[in-house]
Amino acid sequence: MNITAALARIHRLYIETAPLIYYVEENPTYIAKMDVVIDTVEAVPITAVSSVIVLTEVLPQPIKLANTTLEQEYRNILLHSGGFELLPVTAQIAEAAADLRARYNLRTPDAIHIATAITAGCDAFLTNDAGVKRVTEIAVIILGELELDQPKA
Repeated sequence: MNITAALARIHRLYIETAPLIYYVEENPTYIAKMDVVIDTVEAVPITAVSSVIVLTEVLPQPIKLANTTLEQEYRNILLHSGGFELLPVTAQIAEAAADLRARYNLRTPDAIHIATAITAGCDAFLTNDAGVKRVTEIAVIILGELELDQPKA
C-alpha cells in the first residue's frame, strides 16, 4: 500500500519511536518514506501523537555521544513543535498497557505506546515492528511495508 492511501482518513496518527528515529537521524533506508509521512501529516493536517516515553527511548544515544545538536533536534520536534502531541503516562494508560501486555505478550514500552495511542483516540499506529500487527484495537501501519507514492505523470 502506498503512503498516501495508508494515511487517508487518518486524523490522529501515533508515531512510535523507530519511525521517529529514522526521520530525525535520516536513516537511508526509511528517510524517503518518513519524509512523505511527515509531509502528509503537515499538509492534511494530521495530528502526530506519541508518549513521553519516546524521550527515554530517543535521547540516550545522543547523550552518550555528547551530540547536543541531535538531542536538541529531538526536543524541538517532540516538545516544541506545534505538530506533535506528546502525552504523559497516566494510571489509565498504565492499566490499559497491562491489559495489552497480558493479552498480546507485548514488551512494556510497546504496550505503553499502544495504550497511549488507543487512549488518545488515534486512528492508526505507525511503527516498524511487524510483531505489533497482532494488536487488533487499532490500525497498525508498518513503515517497511509501505510503498512510496508513484509520481504523477
